[in-house]
Amino acid sequence: MDPVALLGTLAATCTTVAFIPQAIKIWRTRSAHDISLGMFVLSVVGVFLWMIYGLIRRDLPMIVSSAVTLVIATWILAMKLKYK
Repeated sequence: MDPVALLGTLAATCTTVAFIPQAIKIWRTRSAHDISLGMFVLSVVGVFLWMIYGLIRRDLPMIVSSAVTLVIATWILAMKLKYK
């Protein structure tokens, strides 16, 4: 793997994993009161668009990280709507 691809993969991993602690906290506490609805709506839309962009460019690290992030961010958004 060339250095640029490695950098992109590392960045994608960090930004994807960054959502996991929030998801775990919401799941454990059953509370999403302090989560911004607007921020997560924009995050889900933005990550979805990044995934489409990755598909168009055939960029596997971008596709995979966007897909995983989309699942996690959508789950957080759903929990925000459920647990307000």
